[in-house]
Amino acid sequence: MSTFAATGRRKTAIAQVRMTLGTGVVTVNGVPMEMYFPVETYRRDALRAFELTQNEGKFDVIIKVCGGGKSGQAGATRLGVARALVEFDAALKPTLHSAGLMTRDPRMVERKKYGLKKARKRFQFSKR
Repeated sequence: MSTFAATGRRKTAIAQVRMTLGTGVVTVNGVPMEMYFPVETYRRDALRAFELTQNEGKFDVIIKVCGGGKSGQAGATRLGVARALVEFDAALKPTLHSAGLMTRDPRMVERKKYGLKKARKRFQFSKR
């Protein structure tokens, strides 16, 4: 049985995705996906590549995620699933690329600077 593996990243989250042909069981860190991502939006975002390529329910997916929050982990999972699908069938790449699923989102949190409250927020100025 062949296994397709890929890694996805988003913000500080990393997702390692392993897919095998199967019945559509998705587990995240050893837990069913519905329990790990209780928000419907995150689940739909993470598995969007399957919807676009009409491959829902054809693969058993095992996902290991670490770092970041749930939103970043869902985004990392989305990229990992898309890359694993391309490894399964390279003909799916144009479809996934046009939907924006093959590009890693480069946006990161800007670091806090000294003398400021946050990255750009300043303390209140007082003339006197």
